[in-house]
Amino acid sequence: MSVLQCPRCGESHNVETFTSVNTAKDPDLKARVKDGSLFVWECPHCGAKNLIKGELLYHDPEEKLMVWLLPEGARPPGAVEEAVKQLEGYTLRRVADAGSLIEKVNIHEAGLDDVTVEMLKMVTRTEMSEKTPAVQDVPMKFFRLDGPDNDIILSFPLDGSLQAVTVGFNVYEDCRSILSRNPSIAPAPGFAVVDSAWIESFFK
Repeated sequence: MSVLQCPRCGESHNVETFTSVNTAKDPDLKARVKDGSLFVWECPHCGAKNLIKGELLYHDPEEKLMVWLLPEGARPPGAVEEAVKQLEGYTLRRVADAGSLIEKVNIHEAGLDDVTVEMLKMVTRTEMSEKTPAVQDVPMKFFRLDGPDNDIILSFPLDGSLQAVTVGFNVYEDCRSILSRNPSIAPAPGFAVVDSAWIESFFK
């Protein structure tokens, strides 16, 4: 439990918060992470929905996935990073916001590689920006696979609303092929940051 103050009305309340989620021990929390409800609390006094901010280590032993939500620029303790490097076959990621954590979980559960997805998003932004320049600077998120051909649905904010674009799976395969020929484009050991800025740094 944490005492949190509502930004709207100023009232303080005890709110159930988490610093870690192990989906093997608490499978119900996995659904709450994926739908975002774990990161939101409703003020009993005024009804405002507020974002819960703070660190969270997401661990899915079955999927061999760990995602650590940390404030921008923060790093996990060195001893922890050294310990998790020994985990065989694990994907380890570090993110700065709840939306990115949710995206990492969704990408992994879809059986996709997040490095390839980041490259696909970069290619998609570049192509779309030829007609709509503002798209170049919007944060795109993987939403889901769709249809028998596994089309990739990306969502992004534009002009005050959430929009979506469908990308053929062949683009994902093309990006994966490019990455296979460029092994230097790879996450660092430990809890690596894999996002748009990271992938774009290789192409500047």
